[in-house]
Amino acid sequence: MMKEIKEAAAFIKDKGVTDPAIGVILGTGLGKGFLQEMQVEVSIDYAVIPHFPVATVEFHSGKLLFGEVQGKKVVAMQGRFHYYEGYSMQEVTLPVRVLKLLGVQHLLISNAAGNLNGDWSKGELMLIDDHINLQPDNPLRGKNLDEMGPRFPDMSAPYDPKMNAGLLEIAAGKDITLRKGVYVSVTGPNLETRAEYRFLKGIGADAVGMSTVPEVIVANHVGLPCCAISVLTDDCDPDDLQPVNIEEIIAIAGKAEEKLAELYVELIKKL
Repeated sequence: MMKEIKEAAAFIKDKGVTDPAIGVILGTGLGKGFLQEMQVEVSIDYAVIPHFPVATVEFHSGKLLFGEVQGKKVVAMQGRFHYYEGYSMQEVTLPVRVLKLLGVQHLLISNAAGNLNGDWSKGELMLIDDHINLQPDNPLRGKNLDEMGPRFPDMSAPYDPKMNAGLLEIAAGKDITLRKGVYVSVTGPNLETRAEYRFLKGIGADAVGMSTVPEVIVANHVGLPCCAISVLTDDCDPDDLQPVNIEEIIAIAGKAEEKLAELYVELIKKL
């Protein structure tokens, strides 16, 4: 697998992506506000990058963008990959390993998630403080890539405490509501039943989604400090569960993303 990772990284470098300091993964319905703050110099379709999967989700663009944000060199993934699309966990997380080889030193992740916390509301942002992995496979299963990280990486603080503290400080200064909680990652693509939402709340989750955790596991494996923010796009109250409208979820994500972009742009400035 190292051969594929190195070939993908070499191809991207040849396209003019040089020494990015920060990587960003933009989730479902997210990215417009952030990309407005980015001076894009290079745009590469995933389809032409060797060994990269192709984003099949309607709301994911499938481009790797390189440019400047607040004077920092940033490489952004406009669209990510999911296990439910049929990819292996190694394929889902290959871009994170490639970002590491490109020289990225900090990784910022975003996603759209369902709100499980009755004290919160859809449209708010949640800083992921910890996670629960309920996906059926692990991106580190199989022969370890010793060149990239240890066989048994520590996960006592999977989300970088300094980056998280910085985001909370920025949010307070800008009067942006930023909740802090636990994200649970499930397979999807179907949303959960009432009984499943009760179970997820019972095991300590504040938000549920179908991504992020595999990327975070690999980021920790390769020694890449990361943070992640969820846009809470729908309320998952098992006692009053309403049918989900995907278009409404995307609209809520797009509106809330303005504040998420503001937080991430300011964090990039401080890194």
